[in-house]
Amino acid sequence: MSFALAVSAAHALRRLLTDPQYFQSLACLVIVGDALLTQLIIRFVPYTEIDWETYMYHITLYLKGERNYSNISGPTGPLVYPAGHVYIHQLLYNVTQSGEDLLSAQQIYAVFAGTVPNWVLLLLPLSKRLHSIFVLRLFNDCWAVVLTQLSILAYVRGLDSIATLLFSAALSVKMSVFLYLPGILVVLFRRRGLVKTLRLLLAMASVQAVLALPFLREHPGPYLKNAFDLSRIFLYKWTVNWRFFSEDTFLNPVFARTLLLAHLSVLIIFGLTRWCQKDGGVLAVLLRGLRRPQQPPSLSPLLADETITILFTSNLIGILFARSLHYQFYSWYAWQVPFLAWKTRYPNLVKYAF
Repeated sequence: MSFALAVSAAHALRRLLTDPQYFQSLACLVIVGDALLTQLIIRFVPYTEIDWETYMYHITLYLKGERNYSNISGPTGPLVYPAGHVYIHQLLYNVTQSGEDLLSAQQIYAVFAGTVPNWVLLLLPLSKRLHSIFVLRLFNDCWAVVLTQLSILAYVRGLDSIATLLFSAALSVKMSVFLYLPGILVVLFRRRGLVKTLRLLLAMASVQAVLALPFLREHPGPYLKNAFDLSRIFLYKWTVNWRFFSEDTFLNPVFARTLLLAHLSVLIIFGLTRWCQKDGGVLAVLLRGLRRPQQPPSLSPLLADETITILFTSNLIGILFARSLHYQFYSWYAWQVPFLAWKTRYPNLVKYAF
């Protein structure tokens, strides 16, 4: 009897881990397990102060009426994030007793903590660094990541208007989300055509303008310079990607331009060889789209798998060539790695190593 029960349990476990029919059931179990793991981390691992105090100090100045980004600075530096970041942390400021109730803040952050087999889900909550980024450091990356995830889900389901608004909301929290834009442009142009793509880009810009209105109305220059500073010189001590170069090389403007050129080159290569291949190549897509700007140039509907692959690779290419990739930026792509790994032809052992 016990042997038969064990065999039945083993069979059920195998189906849970491998049968796509049980993917959502396993996902629910993983979420519950990760919630318990996160509570243990909050309970037994000490919190490390890095940027939370600065975020709260920025909000204190904002609530006192300061709207000039040049004058909003804290212990670890000035306010360098767009308006969405300010509004999110104003809410956190209110519900955490001006940022003093760290446990409540950690509990809030804990919430955000196809061809892929079910069991890969088990790998997602096992990252020590992700738990550290979200609940032991309270970085603002999680807010941008969650909004981006919702945006990608909407793009996958063809809800492009909603997806674009969500993407713009994510961009209002952190400019790093900009790395998805090349892929988004490809998806929108292929699926909606030139005219509708331009309309959606206008909607994206409008969201940024509305959210930033309190700052743009009074001090537009400092807001745009700080929140969207493309010329910022990053500190060598925080880089992850390029630690094997000397500091002089890292800070050299030629190095920055080389990375930008390499980034654009790889995007073009993917555009020419990957992202539009099913529709006859990028030139064919562009010609059809320009001839009939009101019509989508794609010959067939963009499937969910193709849409998400374009968006994920666009982001990963940008991360590969990012000059300053801090440790918390791991949260930008960690949840994408299993999907992208299983898009390759590598053996499962190699995919698991990724």
